Amino acid sequence: MSKNGILIDYQYCTGCRSCEVACRNEKKIPKDKWGIKMTEVGPFNVDGDNWEWNFVPVPTQLCDLCEDRLAKGEKAACVLHCLGQCMEIGPIEELAKKAAEKGTRVAVFLP
Repeated sequence: MSKNGILIDYQYCTGCRSCEVACRNEKKIPKDKWGIKMTEVGPFNVDGDNWEWNFVPVPTQLCDLCEDRLAKGEKAACVLHCLGQCMEIGPIEELAKKAAEKGTRVAVFLP
C-alpha cells in the first residue's frame, strides 16, 4: 500500500483556519498544540500595485492524516471542513503528479 500525503493548493487557501479548528476538535488536541498550523507569508509587494499574501496550512507531527476517518471511507477533518476546498489526501505518487500538473502555489506534505 502506498504511503499517503496531503496536497495543499495554497492558491485557493483563504486563511480561514477551519482546518486548524476541525483538526483540534476531531483529535481533541490541547489549545497550545496544533495538528495543522496556518502560516502566513506576506504581504509583500511584487510589482507596483501588485501585492502577494499567501496562507499555507502546514501539518505538524501530531497529524496522522485522520487515518481512522480514512479507514471508514470518510474525509480527513481538515479536508472536510476546508472552505477553499484546497486540500486533498492520497497516495504520494498521485499527489506528486497532481502537484506537477498544477505548477505553482502547491505543496505536498508527508506527515
